[in-house]
Amino acid sequence: MENKTQFKIVLYTPEIPGNTGSIGRTCVALNAELILIKPYGFDIDEKAVRRAGLDYWKHVKIKEYESFDEFLENEKPAKEKLFFFENNVNQSYYEANYSSDCYLIFGAETTGLPKSFYDTYKDRMFELPMYSEHIRSLNLSNVATAVAFECIRHLKFKG
Repeated sequence: MENKTQFKIVLYTPEIPGNTGSIGRTCVALNAELILIKPYGFDIDEKAVRRAGLDYWKHVKIKEYESFDEFLENEKPAKEKLFFFENNVNQSYYEANYSSDCYLIFGAETTGLPKSFYDTYKDRMFELPMYSEHIRSLNLSNVATAVAFECIRHLKFKG
C-alpha cells in the first residue's frame, strides 16, 4: 500500500518519552516524518521511547533540530504550511486547510507552545474539542494521532 503523504509531525520540546515513542509509531504507520525540536525531557535513546515505538522505532523517519529557529532555517516552510495545536484557541482542527506537505506542530506536554508563537502564528493555531470542564488537556500522543488522521481525511476528500 503506497502512501504519497509527505506531511510532518513536529514535537517542540517533548517531555515524555512514551508519547514521543507512540507518535513515532504513528509516523511509521502513516509514512510521515517526525521532527523533534530540542531540548527534550529525556534521552532520545531512552528505553521508554523504544518501548512505546516497539520494534517500529528503527523505521521512524526522524530529524532533530536544536531550536525552532534552526527548524525554520533548514525546513524553510511557508507560513501557511504550519499548523500549531494548542488548547484555548479559536479555530477547530476540523477547519484547518491541510496540505500534503504541511507541518503539524505540537508543544511540550506540560507547557505547550511558547507564548511568542501565539503572536507570530495566531491565525495558524488550532484546537481539538473538549466538552468536559473536568479535563485540562488531552494526551499528546492521542492528539497528534487524531490530527494526523484528520489531515489524511481532509486530503483524501478535499475538493
